[in-house]
Amino acid sequence: MRWFMRHVMVLLYSALIVGTFSEGHLWAGDHEPTGAAIDWDHYGYLLPSQSTEHLKVWWCEAGWKVGRSRPVPTAGSEVVTLSAAGNDWEAIQIVLTPSEELRLLSVRCEGFRGPAEAEIPASNVRFYWVYYHWVENPTDKTGKKAWWPDALPHFDKPIVCRAQENQPIWMVVYVPVGARPGGYCTTVTIETDRGKVEIPVELRVWGFSLPERNHLETAFGFDPGLAFRYHRVATDADRRALLDLYWQAFAEHRISPFNPAPLDPIRVQFFPDADPPRADVDFSAWQREMTRVMERFRFTNFVIPVQGMGGGTFHARYDPEIRGFGENTPQYQAMFSSYVGQLEAFLARQGWLKMAYVYWFDEPEPKDYEFVTKGMERLKKYAPGLQRMLTEEPNEKLLAPVDIWCPITPNYDHEIAEKRRRQGERFWWYICTGPRAPYCTLFIDHPGTELQVWLWQTWQRSIAGILVWQTNYWTSPTAFPDSLQNPYEDPMSYVSGYSTPVGVKRHWGNGDGRFLYPPLSAVCGQTTGEAPVLEPPVSSIRFEMLREGIEDYEMLYLLRQLLEGRRPRLTPEKIRHYESLLEVPAEITRSMTSFTLDPRVILKRRAEVAAAIEELWGTD
Repeated sequence: MRWFMRHVMVLLYSALIVGTFSEGHLWAGDHEPTGAAIDWDHYGYLLPSQSTEHLKVWWCEAGWKVGRSRPVPTAGSEVVTLSAAGNDWEAIQIVLTPSEELRLLSVRCEGFRGPAEAEIPASNVRFYWVYYHWVENPTDKTGKKAWWPDALPHFDKPIVCRAQENQPIWMVVYVPVGARPGGYCTTVTIETDRGKVEIPVELRVWGFSLPERNHLETAFGFDPGLAFRYHRVATDADRRALLDLYWQAFAEHRISPFNPAPLDPIRVQFFPDADPPRADVDFSAWQREMTRVMERFRFTNFVIPVQGMGGGTFHARYDPEIRGFGENTPQYQAMFSSYVGQLEAFLARQGWLKMAYVYWFDEPEPKDYEFVTKGMERLKKYAPGLQRMLTEEPNEKLLAPVDIWCPITPNYDHEIAEKRRRQGERFWWYICTGPRAPYCTLFIDHPGTELQVWLWQTWQRSIAGILVWQTNYWTSPTAFPDSLQNPYEDPMSYVSGYSTPVGVKRHWGNGDGRFLYPPLSAVCGQTTGEAPVLEPPVSSIRFEMLREGIEDYEMLYLLRQLLEGRRPRLTPEKIRHYESLLEVPAEITRSMTSFTLDPRVILKRRAEVAAAIEELWGTD
């Protein structure tokens, strides 16, 4: 997904993200800047009982990006606290600040104990160490040349904590479906070569669970070939095992890939000389694999590829063609009709028709509108049940029959969208190398809350789905034609294609298209002859915060469902109260370019929504 050339003027406009406090909270878009997010130091809680003269231990909410050299907080806390629903992941950061260099050997806990001997096992608690990336070229004026945290590698060996530098530990807890509500507690033990620290942690479990499959639709790109290269896998068995490790990461973050079955495509043969010309479609391998992954990983959506459509982007396109026959020939029309009719019928039989979408052209310009309209009309004529998605906003000059409009976030017009919704059309939206400040973005060198706020903006505007062009864009074949980029050492995403000369490094932005990382052991994947790396991918702070936002969206969806089901039994006062909680408050986001950067604001509202769900849940 390349929002690059046609929006270059917007990209050049890098208005500054925030800068000040408003009633104790940091805001985007309202005031003059007071420095990059990496420099903020007004948050966090010192754990005095666990701190010594030689080692300060403190914690903070997950939404902060902890500067490597920011000072230890002065506000105190004797315990780490967090709250979650069932089927919910919740994270916090524990930070070590040593006065002298030390080695962090291990982090562990024995699980949480709750009411009536309820337990959340230790296997549901994960610890990662926060990796700092040197940003040499800030994405925009919101960023800064500095060390920025993002990747979250697994603890597989001791790590060095440098003197007078912060080393955050990312702690994430998964609360199982149906967990008994109430207070839980555990002790996190951190071992170093200077001794150990024991940190009390309290977890509040709410009395409800989030759904297994999202109501929010998601569509994120993934390049399996690139993953295979970095992990050095060559056999079919290893490739499939590796894909499952990535799909597990997608599923745990409530994200659906464009193509969940890349090794088992739908196979089609075209017969132009038959009477009439036809297509024979073989779904067998694809059906087996899709049935497995959709049931196991609970994905919400997937691309259904359509051969012969033609396609392209605003930059270049290619014409429709099947076996040498163009779209205006009777042979093409007959084969295409036979082919897409079988696709539609098969998806309907499987119950997948509303999960599938056709994504065949990307970001058209006005010069492409006639071409896109003809393609969409052809799909509608021969397979009207196939959902047609287009990464563009509706406009008067584009008359294409589109089921799902997916504009870049600044181009979304709510008034126009509401009119289109009344006609049965739906809306997703996306972010990529744009927009930049002052909008919510996906960049490493931006505040940590932006992706979470993006999902509150998504709910606020009745957007049904989100899309991101790529999740593992670790290298650019244009910028690195003879090697593989190390995404840990170089966080910049470089332009590929779009007439960029080979060897030229043009910037798309730090972290664009990169939510997951290969394991540290796989970053030298250009070396041949080494053993395959069958290890899970490494998550990122941005991927974690995206999940937080999706979970918030699902909580709001659940509250709305419960309210509608129980409305006849509620008083008008209660109805107004619950309806008010379905509105996104100005404290979280006032507009697309004015929103909180303080995770505590979101957590407060989230707790209020959770309390309302618990009340309604108990009215049966």
